[in-house]
Amino acid sequence: MDELSEKRHRLLGWMEQNDLEAVCLARVANFAWYTGGLEPGIMLSSDRAEAALLVTPEQAYVVCNSVEHPRLRDEDRLGELGYAFHVSPWYHGSPAFADLVQGKRWAADWPIPGAQEVSAEVARLRFQLTPDEVERYRVVGRLTARALERAARTAKPGMTEVEIAGLLAAAALKEGVTPTLLLVGADERLFHYRHPVPTQRPLESYVMLVICGRRWGLVASATRLVHFRHLPDELSDKQQACAFVDATFNAATGVGARVPDIFARAAQAYAEAGFPDEWQKHNQGGAAGYESRDYEGSPSCDEVVLAEQGFAWNPSITGVKSEDTILVHENGIEFLTQTDDWPTLHVRVDDREWARPAILTR
Repeated sequence: MDELSEKRHRLLGWMEQNDLEAVCLARVANFAWYTGGLEPGIMLSSDRAEAALLVTPEQAYVVCNSVEHPRLRDEDRLGELGYAFHVSPWYHGSPAFADLVQGKRWAADWPIPGAQEVSAEVARLRFQLTPDEVERYRVVGRLTARALERAARTAKPGMTEVEIAGLLAAAALKEGVTPTLLLVGADERLFHYRHPVPTQRPLESYVMLVICGRRWGLVASATRLVHFRHLPDELSDKQQACAFVDATFNAATGVGARVPDIFARAAQAYAEAGFPDEWQKHNQGGAAGYESRDYEGSPSCDEVVLAEQGFAWNPSITGVKSEDTILVHENGIEFLTQTDDWPTLHVRVDDREWARPAILTR
């Protein structure tokens, strides 16, 4: 079964189980998933697409306004994929569904009057990636990591955090990756804030760059740190400890593993490394794919790891952080944003040596 047929099979099967006659997919993530990587959004700040899909057992529709119609028809070629267009004038406001769903039991992944809201349920249908999606995700991870590391090597003292963020955004766009999140923290800000939104503060000696990069709807996340002087012993010790926690997270993320159990192992690793309370100061990451985090891992997150599912764990200890995106297979995990062009630390977890990104010293 090809990718699009597999997704239609999943969605229609779920609809039958829930006695639904139509489902509207209006979220960017779900539109990209169902169409095999088409991105209909024009505003990065919006989770809602500029068009919507309405799927029934008999037909799939593209519901859009007259502005989006030509692009979706000519460039995304949705008509060639079997979609029927339902177009309304742009000045009528939101695209109209009324005549398509009249008398039907229907649901939507977005709050729409008259529809049952099923965003969480639809999201679960996309957690396990198809072989084609796996190949695309590998490309997204590689391009995102390449852009991140190029920007990190280009940054230099005197540049502001905003300038460095601009370098990172430009590097990502050059690779065909859309940056959906950019964080840059320099010097003492890195010790005060776990989410350092870029400011006009100039870099002196130490900086962290973080990106979530999207292509074909799939999102890869990664973090890299750079130090421009002799690395203090405190940071050296912390990066080793954080690498150990990160490796523990990844080692525990196997098919069938319960997220609370993964979290318990990681919390124990924080304690073994000498930083028992640090996990409480920042979210630790979670499942990834068509969102930077399909769900966040926590002690109370009652989820189970699936085969061909993405994850991005991001443990941190005040002043340091470690993050890469992985893909979970039946026989182990695959790092999607790890390259051979960045210094690494080696830590041992479960009788295996793990290479995790180190602080680059320049």
